[in-house]
Amino acid sequence: MTVTDEVRQALDRQRTVEITTVGRRSGQPRRIETWRYVAAGRYWLTGSPGARDWYANLVAHPGFTLHLDGHDLRVRGRVVTDPDERARVFGEIVPALDWAGSLASWTAGSPLVEIELD
Repeated sequence: MTVTDEVRQALDRQRTVEITTVGRRSGQPRRIETWRYVAAGRYWLTGSPGARDWYANLVAHPGFTLHLDGHDLRVRGRVVTDPDERARVFGEIVPALDWAGSLASWTAGSPLVEIELD
């Protein structure tokens, strides 16, 4: 499926999204619900500090399916490890979350994946 205006609008509207990754060891599809964020005009997947299976799956197999309002979109996840880029992105995301804790803890320990649509 191509990225249409309708798909972009759904992605802008939906903070809670479902993704299907490929299990890093099993090779089987793994569908979960997670949150999508916007920073620097791009879309991101992240979570509070800690290990996540979905993140480990995307490190091993970057292609995944993003499920939006009846659209199943094949996309790629770009895992972000560069400390400067992580600081910039989390600098936009974390201050808006009143429950998030410290920016330093997110930058040091949270998964960060850009959703590459094209």
